[in-house]
Amino acid sequence: MADQTPQKYNPNEIEGRWYRYWMDNGYFRSVPDDREPFTIVMPPPNVTGVLHMGHLLNNTIQDVLIRKARLDGKNALWVPGTDHASIATEAKVVRWLRDEKGLKKSDLTRDEFMTYAYQWKDKYGGIILHQLKRLGASCDWDRTQFTMDPGYYRDVINVFIDLFNKGKLYRGNRMVNWDPEALTVLSNEEVLYSEETLTMCHIHYKQPDGSDGIVVATVRPETIHADAAVAVHPKDPRYKHLVGKMVCIPLTGKQIPVIADTYVERTFGTGALKVTPAHDINDYEIGQRHGLEVIDLITDNGLIAEHCGYQPIVGLERFEARKKVIADLESTGLLVKKEAYLTKVGRSERTNAVVEPKLSLQWFVNMTQLRDPAVAAVQKKAVRFFPDNFRNIYRVWMDGLRDWCISRQLWWGQRVPAWYLAEDARGKETHIFVAADAETALEQARAATGKPHLTLADLRQDEDVLDTWASSWLWPISVFDGFEKPDGEIKYYYPTNVVVTGWDIIFFWIARMIMAGYEFKGTLPFHAVYFTGMVRDSQRRKMSKSLGNSPDSIELIDKFGADGVRYGLLSSSPAGSDLLYEDKLCENGRNFANKIWNAATGAVLGWEVTDKKPGLTTQQANTLALKWIQGRLKAASAEANADFKKFRLSEALKTIYQFIWDDLFSNFLEMVKPPYQQPIDRKMYEATIGVFSQAMVLLHPFMPFITEEVWHKLAVRAAGNDCCMQPAVKPGRPNKDVEHTMAQLLQTLTGLRELRSRLKLKPKDLLDVRVKHNAAAVSLVQTPGFVSLLSKMGFIGSFEVVADDPAGAQSFVAGTTQYFVLLADKIDVEAEKAKLVKEIEYQAGFLKNVMAKLGNERFVANAAPSVVDAERKKAADAEARIALMRESLEKL
Repeated sequence: MADQTPQKYNPNEIEGRWYRYWMDNGYFRSVPDDREPFTIVMPPPNVTGVLHMGHLLNNTIQDVLIRKARLDGKNALWVPGTDHASIATEAKVVRWLRDEKGLKKSDLTRDEFMTYAYQWKDKYGGIILHQLKRLGASCDWDRTQFTMDPGYYRDVINVFIDLFNKGKLYRGNRMVNWDPEALTVLSNEEVLYSEETLTMCHIHYKQPDGSDGIVVATVRPETIHADAAVAVHPKDPRYKHLVGKMVCIPLTGKQIPVIADTYVERTFGTGALKVTPAHDINDYEIGQRHGLEVIDLITDNGLIAEHCGYQPIVGLERFEARKKVIADLESTGLLVKKEAYLTKVGRSERTNAVVEPKLSLQWFVNMTQLRDPAVAAVQKKAVRFFPDNFRNIYRVWMDGLRDWCISRQLWWGQRVPAWYLAEDARGKETHIFVAADAETALEQARAATGKPHLTLADLRQDEDVLDTWASSWLWPISVFDGFEKPDGEIKYYYPTNVVVTGWDIIFFWIARMIMAGYEFKGTLPFHAVYFTGMVRDSQRRKMSKSLGNSPDSIELIDKFGADGVRYGLLSSSPAGSDLLYEDKLCENGRNFANKIWNAATGAVLGWEVTDKKPGLTTQQANTLALKWIQGRLKAASAEANADFKKFRLSEALKTIYQFIWDDLFSNFLEMVKPPYQQPIDRKMYEATIGVFSQAMVLLHPFMPFITEEVWHKLAVRAAGNDCCMQPAVKPGRPNKDVEHTMAQLLQTLTGLRELRSRLKLKPKDLLDVRVKHNAAAVSLVQTPGFVSLLSKMGFIGSFEVVADDPAGAQSFVAGTTQYFVLLADKIDVEAEKAKLVKEIEYQAGFLKNVMAKLGNERFVANAAPSVVDAERKKAADAEARIALMRESLEKL
């Protein structure tokens, strides 16, 4: 891979080259062996998807974890794949058929549509997986899964059959979220809620004799004709006399009862609730408690049904019907008043249509029979959540778990494996046969009915497909063919180690995968869940195309390099916390990559090397510096490892960054670099290359491309000796004595630099330095290499230990050691005296004002204690500054 080093770092050229190299060498592949496995299954993005900011963050985290495991010597496997995404993909295919083929879905048979859908998927699907390679995702691409692949499809169908046979899956009429445009049930996560202003109508329901009845407030007056009762709170004194009596639905006069139910909020609206069991989940439950009639008023496509009971709105679209009902109520005097009302409205994520709660005949999983092991696993921390506070959120949701509607009114997806037999004269389907194929269902039908003459023509397969989550909850099992081959690879790779996901699908995916793991494998599917936060802009708005605040992910990689983007995202995104994104983050990452490039190619690799040994003082200085940086390297590795175990990736990156930027570049390389136009001895050069190379291994999981490139620039490597496959840097504790010595050295250098800055001395002017005699000073001076390193980095001309304070010197303290810098010939003493006198006068005036305020009894008595304490601190600080400046003035 050797080539001529370019003068400027070019991430786009470097990243593409190294990714191809890694792929060609099969570094991301995994097969079971005697090593400890470390397994991650990628949360499968929609096959329709493209890389967005959330994907960037989520997959960067996964890649960091998998690359770290690889360095740790584990058999690291990251399984990629995509989800067929029933609703989103079908919508895309329908649009594609219309725009490119001139076809409607209704023009096609189901099989014809599925053929076209696969054509679309093969042509346009899976773009996101190719984009992830630009990010550096080190997946085993040979294992790429798709939730509609034949084997996966088979698993989904067999699980449906298994649950049905166990009595844990049933068909029934239940309240669901209905999309009247997509004409399908929606899962809860596919309903987006936002605040909208509706009209709250106060409607008068009179008693049958025409006397006053009760006023009901509602934002859905079009559904009054599906009302089954009016409910009031049993302890509401306003309506006790009406409970058990009848009132009339406005406009039709249909009589319905007034009932008492504790669900009613006495303080909301008028304290009376119209109960419409077919069009509200809470009303449905009230209706079940009171045995009320269920009247489904709205058709699947959002029109008012013929059996409405109020002919003027039959056939109207639901919102047109609302306007008509309001107008008619006004004209009859039954509309008491209207008012604007701000409320949350649920809309379909795919079509933006207002979701209609309605009763529908669907397939449901009985979740109460699956929940207990999944609850216990998280509460007992068999499955650990990072951050841990999501355990409580998980428990609350699991406590209120409802049965899961898994059928969808679509064609793209795994078709429900149920067949129906029409037995009576009206063609009513009275038998259900659940089987893997029609032939098996026919055998069941013949056995159940005793009619051996039945044929396939007598059966009708369910038209629905299964909810996308009904396939993805099997992901950690099916990707290893764990149903078909229970003694195969799954025994090695399962349970997986960690799932990385956004917290917004903790219920819809994480909880269900845990349930599936215990139901079908008898154990948990993974040991840990790392929840990422949302990527938001600097105004805390969620990134979205509609707001125009979401940058194009590929353009970001083009601009800053994959390493820059990875660094930018991970430098400020602790687990569970939202990331406030701005380009500056990725710019910082790019700058860090440039710093690494320049330190390697522009500094270390530019040093001349000699086989001649250096003098004793240089050897001692280099030895001290080398022991120190090797200790710092071990400590950085240990600290980063500790953070990795707790999934504190941002903190691990910060530790590594500080080691490389501060310890390695700012200090160590300055300590050992040879004087201008002088060579460095080969032994020290090779040791420096070794530390630099180990630093690249330490950083590699976070910034894989620049580290691989620099690893190979630093030395000629044998084939296969690549950064991505190195053993991890060994953690350890640094030598305490060396750490102490170098801490004193760095504090002393800081003191010298601050003094130069204050006195406006040139950075490289040689200074004469004296150190006050004491045990600590003597110990430091006698440490081999200390004085030499200090003199080199501090640009010191002479250095001595003295018993008395030298005249005409400025002093500073580092640790417990006092240093003096002789300045008689370096500064204008009189000018410096004048500056100090002026500054002392200013500080004295400031102190006088503060003391006057503190001497004011009214101020001290009335001001907050924190304010008084702040003023006292100001006074103490001013006194200390004045004392220091007077001491300096005396010495001048």
